Amino acid sequence: MPSITLIQHDGQSQTIEAEVGKSLMLNAVEQAVPGIDADCGGAGACGTCHCFVEADWLQATGSVDALEEAMLGMRPDREGSSRLSCQIDISDDMDGLVVRLPEYQM
Repeated sequence: MPSITLIQHDGQSQTIEAEVGKSLMLNAVEQAVPGIDADCGGAGACGTCHCFVEADWLQATGSVDALEEAMLGMRPDREGSSRLSCQIDISDDMDGLVVRLPEYQM
């Protein structure tokens, strides 16, 4: 199981063991990571699982599709590394992945 570190806006971090094949959002919700609200349950329709992927991991997390792009476009805190964690499917190659969580989801 890959280890994923999620860093809150205030600097607190939590490392989880993520199940391959599940989304980052689902892994985080199942392990009670604060800051991943996931109001739409992973449908990519709300933006409440927004995260910032550390630069070294952008390629490993895949590309943004049109639906995700639309949701991210509504985030006032969007950055170049913004992703919806429900759209990141965990693979074995993501061991060590680091993401930051936005202030607005605390």
